[in-house]
This record gives sequence, structure tokens and C-alpha cells, in this order.
Amino acid sequence: MKKLLLGNAAVARGAYEAGVRVVASYPGTPSTEITESIVQYPEIYAEWSPNEKVAAEVAIGASIAGARSMPCMKHVGLNVMADPVFTAAYTGVNAGLVFCVADDPGMHSSQNEQDSRHYAEASKIPMLEPSDSGECKEFTKLAFELSEKYDTPVFLRLSTRISHSQSLVELNERENDELKPYEKNAAKYVMMPGNAIKRHVEVEKRLAALKEFSETTEINKAEINGSDIGVICGGTTYLYAHEALGDSVSYFKIGMIYPFPDKAIVEFCKKFKTVYVIEELDPVIETQCKALGIEVIGKERFTLLGEYTPTLIKKAVSGEEIPKENALDELLPARPPVMCAGCPHRGTFYVLKKLGLTVSGDIGCYTLGAVPPLSSLDTTICMGASVSAAHGMAKARGPKFNKKLVSVIGDSTFMHSGITGLTDIVYNKGANTVIILDNSITGMTGHQENPTTGYTIRGEETKQVNLIALCKSLGVEHVVVADPFDVKNFEKVVKEETEREEPSVIIAQRPCALLKRVKYSGHCVITDACKNCKMCMKLGCPAISVKDDKVVIDNTQCNGCGLCVNVCPFGAIKKED
Repeated sequence: MKKLLLGNAAVARGAYEAGVRVVASYPGTPSTEITESIVQYPEIYAEWSPNEKVAAEVAIGASIAGARSMPCMKHVGLNVMADPVFTAAYTGVNAGLVFCVADDPGMHSSQNEQDSRHYAEASKIPMLEPSDSGECKEFTKLAFELSEKYDTPVFLRLSTRISHSQSLVELNERENDELKPYEKNAAKYVMMPGNAIKRHVEVEKRLAALKEFSETTEINKAEINGSDIGVICGGTTYLYAHEALGDSVSYFKIGMIYPFPDKAIVEFCKKFKTVYVIEELDPVIETQCKALGIEVIGKERFTLLGEYTPTLIKKAVSGEEIPKENALDELLPARPPVMCAGCPHRGTFYVLKKLGLTVSGDIGCYTLGAVPPLSSLDTTICMGASVSAAHGMAKARGPKFNKKLVSVIGDSTFMHSGITGLTDIVYNKGANTVIILDNSITGMTGHQENPTTGYTIRGEETKQVNLIALCKSLGVEHVVVADPFDVKNFEKVVKEETEREEPSVIIAQRPCALLKRVKYSGHCVITDACKNCKMCMKLGCPAISVKDDKVVIDNTQCNGCGLCVNVCPFGAIKKED
């Protein structure tokens, strides 16, 4: 039977068919739907881990114990789990272990455009890269086979377009789901120096064997079309190149990017006068080809930035411009990202902007607090950095600066990597104010549960982390819970806490407006009492706009959250049920 599946769902299907028993992940676009799709298979234990490092360690432990396992993450999540990943390359596996990573060319939902292919060579772990949903499923299964055959973890690399595009997938039955025997083997799994130095020898032997496999495997294949031009590509660029160039060129499709198929590539390139390397992001393939002495055309024609398109490829290879009949007569209007109507973070940033505070920001929906009119955030670096970076800022500039400084971090992000930063503040005698934006969910990636919500990935009730007790256990004596929509009180609380000479935490507690249990109703209206001061416009609510120099509220977008009612200084906004 065939079914139309997203690339992410196809990876989940491949894991199911391969007999995977454990999947542990942290949500991150564009990889999130892999683990969400796993939930439909009761044979597989699935969890949202507090962060990617924990997810990797759970999967590594499951593999050592004899269960095929898979952690899934976006590219920056791979940075978080890098420590155990590099060591797992030395220990090898018992049952199959696949690290599934999704890159984000174009930064649709990311803070950088890193190319995860570099991790394969750095960690000495083989990497497969599918080009469509069918290959997502098949390459996942192959990855587990290679993992066990060569005693190694395997990377499966996706990108946004592969993860979120659909194509037909052949569905098969589940297989090979028996636990492998577990045997105590300290020499293999205890990575103290005396053991690790011996395991490195095995890693190099394994790479030599994998190199031979890479030269002959069918997933690295030449498609000869009788042209003078050859194209080397893989992943999403293979599909784009086919669409742009058709059969006018020949192709070498790389499905296993590491170890690199040196001999096969050399033989392919001998057949052509001109060879192009088409790859998004960094010149990984190009660099390898040039190291082999092959003259190729790569980044001198193709950009290092963002996603490619068939049009870009066609122009770079043939010089042809986009046909005018396919061009738009006028540019599409810009649609900047904005926090949803009723977003609980809007009240927080309104107050922080009003107080003129320096705001150390973090990764989540609330990163949008940086855009006008709220324009509150000063920094956003990575998960958890809001807390640690603010500590550094305060230590650099002194106590006076600290009284005008706060960190903002979501509840899920705090559990991910904010706890250690808060520990650092307390231990090293900081006096920072940390605002935990508790919207009762992991919002930006699509409403996943986390340790503060009280539910597992399958919706089962579980222990709920008490943020108040957690912060106090770290040594924070001043922990205040406040509703950011009660703007007067919230402003009072922020002023009080930033004046303290010791660490404090404000838990800005209001659930995401899009949660099913949040029952806002009715809508807000502007009354005749309006003085046209436009104070409500400072909220940046998508339901509020100016028409003919008068403020209006769009009933189709307003959900009746009432924040604007609390902000209006003249009581000119009323809520109607």
C-alpha cells in the first residue's frame, strides 16, 4: 500500500518498520513532526525530553540495552547533544542507533543556517541524506541496518523542504523488533582514556569499511544522459536540479554524504567537460571534489545563503532568466511574523518596553518581542542563553546596570537549559531578575508538552514540575507569580524585583491563547470615549489597526482576551460577549 506522507512522517514510518523501540526528542522545527508521528505507533516508547542532550543519552542507553533507538532534533539541537554523540561514535552500538537531524536553510524558524554535514566528518559517524519522502522511509531503515552491521551510530540528515514536503511512500510491515541480548562490556562502553584510545582504533577500521560501502552502494548513483555536463548533488538539490535541468545534464546523486565516495565521483567526472556541484549551504561536496583534484564549478556560481530554487539553478548553469510569463506582475505584500491575538507574552513586553529595561531574550514565540511596536528584546543567542548572558552583562557593567536588566525565558526553554544559568547567578552572587514566561505549553513548535505541563507526549498525566519550588530550591528567595495581563500589578512587580540586591524570579503566568482549554470569548470594541491616543497600538495586537486615522478592532481576529481593555487609559475599550 502507498500513502502520501510528509518527509518527517515517512522517517517515523521507517523507524516503525525497522523495529525501533525507543524515540526521545526535543521539539524543534523542522524536525518536530517526526516524534509527533511516532505517537501513532504504540509499539514505540516516545518521549519529549527536557533537552536534546538528554534525548541523545536516553537513546544511547536504549541502544546499549538492546533496543533500536532514535533521537530527533533540528540542527541547533545537534549542538546541544554533541557531547554524547561524539562519544557514542567511539562506543559504537548494541542495537541500531540513528541520530535524525533536520537543517533549516533559509532560517524559516532558526537562529542560524549551520550545515550539519560537518558533524559527520567531525564525529566520524556516517551520514545519509534522502531526497523525498520515499527515501526518508527507506534511508531510515537502511541507517539502522548500517548501524548494526558496522557497530556505529548513523546520522540521517533532512532539511526543511524534505521534512515538510509530501510524496508517495510504500508502507510495509514492522520487522526486527526483538531486543538484542545485553552483555556487560566495560571495554566498549566505559569511555575512560584507557578504553577510549583502543576504541578509536576500531572507529578508524570501521570508517575504512564504510568507505568501501559508500563506493558501491546504490544510494550513491550516477545517472548518465549523454551530455557534456555533469551535476553532483543530493538531498533537496537533486530534485531542484532535475526540475531545472531535466535530462540535459547527467547526475551523480549522493545519498551517503559521509564517508564520501571518492572513487565513484572521480570516475563520474572523467566523463564530462564541465561538472557542477549543487549543494545548499556550505561547500562540503565541492571541497571534497577539489581535494581529489577534480575541477568543479560550485560556490562561485551558487550562493552560500539560504535555500535554492529551480530558477536559481537554471540561471547558474545555463544563464537563462525566469520566463516573463512565469513572473509575478507585482510583489506580494510583506507579512511579518507577529504574536497571536491574545498571546500572554504581549502584556509582558508592553510593560518591559514602558519601563525601558534591557531585556536578555531567548528562543521561543516570545522572540517576536524584538519587533515593533514592542521592540523589547536586546539579545537572543540560543536556548537558555537569556539567563546566563544577563548574568555576564551584569557582572560586566555593575549593580546599577543590573537594576535596568531582566531575562525572559519560556517555561519549556527554562527546563531545557535555563536552570543551570539561574544556578550560576545564585552561586556566583548575582542579583539578576529572571522572568519565566509560563504559557503552559511549548508554543513555537506547535504545542508540545514539557515537564511543566503535567502531561507526557501521549497526553498521559504525570508529575508536574513546580517552578516556584524549583527556583527556591536553587537558592532564589524571591519568587513571584504575576499575570502579565494585569499590567498595573505586573509593572509594580517588575519594578520591585529589579530593585533587589539579590536574585529574583517572576513567573509571568498566563496560558497560550490557542490552547483548547483557554476559553476567551466575545470581542473588544472601541467606544465613543476614545481619545485617539493610540496607546492600544503599542501592544502590536494583530486585531487592532488604524483606519482613517481612527483605531479599529477587527472582530474576526479579536478573541476577547481583554489586554487592550487593561491598557486603555480612558476606559474607551469595552468587551462585548
